[in-house]
Amino acid sequence: MTSQTAVSLDDENLWLEDIYGNEQLDWVRVRNAQTEEKLITPEYSALESRVLEVLDSKERIAEVVKRGNHYYNFWQDEANPRGLWRRTDWASYVSGEPSWETVLDVDALGATEGTQWVWHGADFLRPAAGQPHTRCLVMLSPDGGDAHTQREFDVVAKAFVDPEAGGFVLPVAKSDASWQDADTLIVETDFGPGSMTTSSYPRTSRILKRGQQLDQAELYFEVPEDHMGVFVRHDSTPGFERDIALDVIDFFARRNYLRRGEEWVALEVPVDVDLQLHREWLVLRPQSDTAIGEAQLRSGGLYLLDLEEFLSGSRQFAPAFEPDAHTSLQSWTWTKNYLLLELLHDVSSKILVLDPAANFSSRELDACPPLHVATVSAVDIDDEGEGAEGFVGDDYWLTVTGFLTPSTLLRGSVAPGAAPATTLRSAPSFFNEADYRVEQHFATSLDGTKIPYFQVSPQDIALDGENPVLLSGYGGFEVSRTPVYSGVIGRAWLERGGVYVLANIRGGGEYGPAWHLAALKENRHRAYEDFAAVGKDLIERGVTKAAKLGCQGGSNGGLLVGNMLTQYPELFGAISCGVPLLDMQRYTKLNAGYSWIAEYGDPEIPEQWEYIKTFSPYHLLKEGVEYPATFIWTATSDDRVGPVQARKMAARMESMNISPLWYWESLEGGHSGAADNAGRARLATAPLEFIWRALNDGQL
Repeated sequence: MTSQTAVSLDDENLWLEDIYGNEQLDWVRVRNAQTEEKLITPEYSALESRVLEVLDSKERIAEVVKRGNHYYNFWQDEANPRGLWRRTDWASYVSGEPSWETVLDVDALGATEGTQWVWHGADFLRPAAGQPHTRCLVMLSPDGGDAHTQREFDVVAKAFVDPEAGGFVLPVAKSDASWQDADTLIVETDFGPGSMTTSSYPRTSRILKRGQQLDQAELYFEVPEDHMGVFVRHDSTPGFERDIALDVIDFFARRNYLRRGEEWVALEVPVDVDLQLHREWLVLRPQSDTAIGEAQLRSGGLYLLDLEEFLSGSRQFAPAFEPDAHTSLQSWTWTKNYLLLELLHDVSSKILVLDPAANFSSRELDACPPLHVATVSAVDIDDEGEGAEGFVGDDYWLTVTGFLTPSTLLRGSVAPGAAPATTLRSAPSFFNEADYRVEQHFATSLDGTKIPYFQVSPQDIALDGENPVLLSGYGGFEVSRTPVYSGVIGRAWLERGGVYVLANIRGGGEYGPAWHLAALKENRHRAYEDFAAVGKDLIERGVTKAAKLGCQGGSNGGLLVGNMLTQYPELFGAISCGVPLLDMQRYTKLNAGYSWIAEYGDPEIPEQWEYIKTFSPYHLLKEGVEYPATFIWTATSDDRVGPVQARKMAARMESMNISPLWYWESLEGGHSGAADNAGRARLATAPLEFIWRALNDGQL
C-alpha cells in the first residue's frame, strides 16, 4: 500500500509564501530597487525603447475574428496601453487602412471605474438565424491574473448591460461561462466554500437565469474536489444543440458527458483520449496507443465516427491521421465541409485538407516553406452567404512565419475550384533578416535520442567558440516550440552579435504525445538531459563555449533552466528564470500547482518524492558550487504558478552568497508578468540585457 505521509523538509523561507504581506512586499521592493539600479543605464533604456517600438508598432498585423458582418480586433499600443476592442467591415479591412470603430476602450473603462482592467476576451451569444450578433460576455482581470470578472455587453449600444436591468455579472474568480440561451448561462465559478477544487478551479457547474443572484443558480454538474476542475459547454450549432460536460481529472485525463433529456450520458472512451464533438462527428485523439472495442487507435492519431453510431455501439472509427516517426498532429480545425490538420514534420509545418464526404481523402495545402510554421483556422464556419466575400463557410485564415520571416496573414478557401489564398497583411521587418541564417541540427541525448534544435546566427558566423548564445526551451505539457519571428530577439539579441537557439526537447509536443510522455514524472530527467545535450552540441560544434552560453525559460521552462542552474552549472555562463516552478516539494500547495501532479508527480507520496527531489532546484542548491549568473523574475499577481517559488529560490541563493543574482517581481500582469506593452518590453529586454552582460563584459 502506498504511503501518503507528507515529506518534511526544513524551509527557512516559508514566510515568503504570504504573497501580499507587508513584510514580504517590502522584501520584494528592496530587490526590485537593487535590480533597477544595476539594470537601468542609458544604453539599456535605449534598447528597451527599441523593443517597445516592436510591441507598439502600428504596422503589426491586426488579426481579426469574424462575428456576423463585423471583424473584431483587440489592439494595444502606446496611446492605448490597456487596449481597444474595436471592429470594422470586410471592405475596410482589405483596404489596407481600415476604419476602426471602438467598441470598448479598456483604458477609459479603468479610469472611470478605478480598476486597471486587463482584457481577457469576449464570448458572443449566437444570434437567431439571420440576426446580427448583439450580446457577449466580456472578460476582464483586475491585475492580469487568471481570475477575472465576466460582464454582459451590448455591442450595438457599445455598453455593459445594467445589472439592475438583468445584465449578467460574475464576480472576479477563476471562472468560465457558456451561453445556454439568451437568458441563461452555464457557470463555473467560486460559489463559496466547497465549490473549488484542490487545484483552485471550480468543481461545480450551475444554471444561472437572468435576474437570479449567483447563490440562486441551480446545480447542473459537479466533480470531486481532488479533480482538476469542471467545464460544461453549450453547443449552439444549428441542428446540433446540446450541452457537453467535461470532468477534468488531471491535466491529461478527463471524462466526457453528453446531456440527453434530463440525464448526463457518459461517452465511454479511455480518460487519456482527447474528445471533441463537431456536428455529427465524434473526434478522438489518443495520448497513448488505445483499444476501444476492437478498434486500435494509435497515440497521436485522429479518429472519427458518427456520434449516433458510437452511442448505438459502433466502434468503426475512420482514421483521419496516423503519425510516423517524423510527423505529428498539432491541432485541427473545421470549415463548413472540410477538416484541416496542422502537422509538424521535424518541427516544420504542413497543412492537410481532409474531405469527410470522400472517406477523409486528403491533400496538402501549399502553405509553408521548410523551417517555418503555419497556423490555420476557419473564418466563419456558419456563414453560407454569397456576398462580397463569396462563400465564407469554407474560408480559412492562414498565418505563416519563421525566425527570419515576419508573419504573413492570408485568407483562402478549401472549396473546390477556389482561387489561391490572398495575402492580406505582412508584419513589418524589425531587423535586417538577410544578415542571418537558420539551420536545424540534431543533438544526441544521454539515452541516444536525437533532439532537434534551431540555430539562428550571422551568415558569416565563425565557429571559434566565442559567440554569445541564447538557448531557449520548454519541454513540458506537450507544448511545441516552433520557428516564429521575433522582432524582440532580433533587436535585443541578434543585432548585438548573438546567436539564438531553440531546443525541441522531450516533454514538449513536437513529435506528438509520445515525445511528451517520454519525460513525465520519474522520466523528467530526460528533458534536462536533452537540453544539456543541445548545449554541449553547440560547444562541440564550435558555436560557443560554456562561458558564452546563456539560457532562458519561463513557467515550466523556468523549472527547466532552474535545473540547468543546479545540475549543469558548469555548462552555462548565465541563466534567466521566469515565473518559475522551483520548489517541487511544496508546488502542489501553491496556487494551481495541484493540477500538475500528472506532469511531475506527487511529493506527498514518499516514493514519488524520491524522484521529484532529483529535479527540485530549490533543494539541489549546494554550498561550494560556482553557479552561473542568475536572473529570477516573477509577478505578484500570478495566480497560476505564483511568485512564491521565485522568491524562496532567490532568498536561499542570497543566504548562500551566490552571485551575481538579480531578482525582479512585477506587481501586476499575472502569469505573463505584464499587463501592457511597456511591461512586456521590460520583461523581454531585462533578462536579455542581463544575459548579454554576463556573457560578454561581466559587469553585473
